[in-house]
Amino acid sequence: MGVEAILVIAMFASFMFLLLLGFPVAWSLAGIGLVFGIVGHVMVEYFDSPIWFTWQGTIGVLDARIYGIVANELMVALPMFIFMGIMLDRSGIAEKLMHSLVRVLGPLRGGYAVTVVIVGVLLAASTGIVGASVVLLGMLSLGPMMQANYNKSLAVGTACSVGTLGILVPPSIMLVLMADRLGTSDASVGKLFMGALIPGVMLGAMYILYILIASFIKKDLAPAPENREPLDARAILGVFKAVLPPMVLIIAVLGSIFFGIATTTEASAVGAGGALLMAFVSKRLSMDTLKESLYQTSRTSAFIFGIFIGATVFAAVLRGLGGDEVIENAITGLPFGTTGVLLTVLLITFLLGFFLDWVEITLIVLPLVAPVLFKMGVEPVWFAIMFAICLQTSFLTPPVGFSLFYIKGVCPPEITTRDIYLGVLPFIALQILALALVFWFEPLATWLPNEVYGGS
Repeated sequence: MGVEAILVIAMFASFMFLLLLGFPVAWSLAGIGLVFGIVGHVMVEYFDSPIWFTWQGTIGVLDARIYGIVANELMVALPMFIFMGIMLDRSGIAEKLMHSLVRVLGPLRGGYAVTVVIVGVLLAASTGIVGASVVLLGMLSLGPMMQANYNKSLAVGTACSVGTLGILVPPSIMLVLMADRLGTSDASVGKLFMGALIPGVMLGAMYILYILIASFIKKDLAPAPENREPLDARAILGVFKAVLPPMVLIIAVLGSIFFGIATTTEASAVGAGGALLMAFVSKRLSMDTLKESLYQTSRTSAFIFGIFIGATVFAAVLRGLGGDEVIENAITGLPFGTTGVLLTVLLITFLLGFFLDWVEITLIVLPLVAPVLFKMGVEPVWFAIMFAICLQTSFLTPPVGFSLFYIKGVCPPEITTRDIYLGVLPFIALQILALALVFWFEPLATWLPNEVYGGS
């Protein structure tokens, strides 16, 4: 094992160690990068170590790289999409959707859980903020489902898992970050949005199918309500009126991107303005609401950009120490073909999701493995969507599954941590099944982008 390989392994090991000690991610990344930058400089200057590390070529250009991040036009879309999601969360749209759909689907066995999935998909396509979606769905649905004698694990598992669709279904801030990190026009934001649309909707449909089948097989899992209100035209009209605002926003944002009317950054501004208008129309807009939304947007954006800058320092030093070559040799040296290497990368990504958040994996791991896979002939959009599905599971897998913590904070007292873990297991299995389907049927991820933007 060469000196470069030892240093690269030591960098990753040190990062994991600091995370386990509870140090903030951004500071850990930047600190380890600077420390190993000094180590590399000392080894070259004073010990004539055979590594191609230069202080000026690595640390000396960090100011230009960091400026490039904050000056990137695409990154403006991140706070805009975050603001759109937070403002929609406060506009009351989800409550109206939930109440109107329950009136229509409530008589079904498992109808309330199906309602949660439909509302979750619409929230995902109009907000993209996982934490807000999970908390909102939990607050709106867990109490009524408990009153309807739903199985505790099914109820909490549905609300928790459906909320994670916001990270996959466009417009997704994860896909915006992934497009920037992939650094190829073959996987632009528009293409990734298009590529994720079918798998995201398919995953929502799989959730619904699972709930209906499980409720049919096990009658006491999600019983139908005893006092059923008759379905009438007024109830159907209520559903239409509740669904119309988020659908208009989805079409405005995604349609403007897909049809070339606006760039991703411009479309994010359309979404933010539309969410503001909806909050105003629903009489939920006030100075306090606006102030709180802007504050939350600033905090979330600062968190992401902080990790972004830390990851830039870490990646610059890693590359300066020969990390690119070490990782490329490790991947291409695997005793598999291209398919085996791709599966190995996805498996490692899935396992990393147990310990790392999607932001760290996207900013650190993706730029290292993607170029190697692209050289081996892997289709960029196809790989990116499978990578995104793997990252979605990281929200549900302990011990760092953030959705598990989000839902725990709004659970009724009778729902235990064990109920949450048991509840998300079937949905994790469905996510893995969706990943397998996209793997075996590549057009699920590539057909729509090729139809809209052209391609093979």
